[in-house]
Amino acid sequence: MQRGFRKNSKFMTILIDIRPLMDARYSGVSEYIFRLLNALFKIDDKNQYILLYNSFSNVREPKFDFANVKIVRKKIPNRILNYPLLWLLRRPRFDKWVNEKVDIFFMPHINYMAVSKNVKTILAVHDISFLVEPRFFSWWKNLWHTFVMIKQLVKRFDRIVVFSNHTKQDLMALCKVEENKISVIHSGIDESFVEYLKDDNKITELKKKYNLEKPFILFLATLEPRKNVEGLVLAFNELKKKEANDLQLVLAGGRGWKSGPIFKLIASSPYKNDIKVLDYVEESERPTLYNAAEIFAYPSFYEGFGFPPLEAMACGTPVVAAGVSSLPEIIGNAGILIDPYNPNSIALGIEQILENKELAQDLKRKGLEQAKQFNWETSAMHYLELFAKMQAYDKNIT
Repeated sequence: MQRGFRKNSKFMTILIDIRPLMDARYSGVSEYIFRLLNALFKIDDKNQYILLYNSFSNVREPKFDFANVKIVRKKIPNRILNYPLLWLLRRPRFDKWVNEKVDIFFMPHINYMAVSKNVKTILAVHDISFLVEPRFFSWWKNLWHTFVMIKQLVKRFDRIVVFSNHTKQDLMALCKVEENKISVIHSGIDESFVEYLKDDNKITELKKKYNLEKPFILFLATLEPRKNVEGLVLAFNELKKKEANDLQLVLAGGRGWKSGPIFKLIASSPYKNDIKVLDYVEESERPTLYNAAEIFAYPSFYEGFGFPPLEAMACGTPVVAAGVSSLPEIIGNAGILIDPYNPNSIALGIEQILENKELAQDLKRKGLEQAKQFNWETSAMHYLELFAKMQAYDKNIT
């Protein structure tokens, strides 16, 4: 069915679902939403934005101090809102719920939803790893993904935003989404991720705080099977076995689903004293941690985008990452790409940088340039362009 377009110059009212921002600690999805909205509101003071969230209990409400932004909170328990109401009845309609005439509804993450038929809709899909690799998710998460019915959900939206061409291809192949319905908009990285001088006091203080006395390889992300932390630990064992190098492995990130085997593997390593687990690291410390590292290693099995390697490159740290899913597209030739299913390949990638100073400097230079391509202002501008196109989109013309 071919749909038509109409011209309309009036400003829009855009309703945005910010339910993921109720997380106590921000990670990939919530960080993306918070950064994007801040960038968007800084450059657009004309359109009106309504930010909707639902929480029965009190939560930390994000602050957006802009005259054209209004936050609306609803207080239905999520287990009632999601299943009997949105899943079964497709009520309440969010545009009616906020009691405003809404032009566009933007949902920046897969979730249960309902809006009126005349409202134009945009969905952001970070990845569909749960369809590609369901083994990396708990039975509960897989059940949730089954109930949210992604293949049917994407058909209810007028436009789909993805963050890499790899995810675009996945959506087309697995969910049968038409190519002209998908927009690829790369995310940005925060301006706080910059290169420090190596003798910066922040680096000295952070190393002292976490007792990082040796040069170290850094991993920063949730500790869970999809991130392949076990493969990295095995690669570290190989590196230490080859030569008695003065090297540590630092694992920073919250403990995710099935993180137990990671800690069993660490405990059984003959080099366990050189493996540091920092758990969740506050956002303010992350740029310093990247700067303090010799190498950033990210052997993840699947990524829809991949913030950490870009953040590390922006801090001037050479990157070793998996050559699968979206990572080659995001990293380009600015990092060493390895086979995440082969610990020896991971070890070899790290070893190349450790033993070749010229290569390390070349990757640092390329990484700094590559990271410059990803900024939130550019990303926000692309979203504004998409909103403008959607303003002219007529759902009723066939």
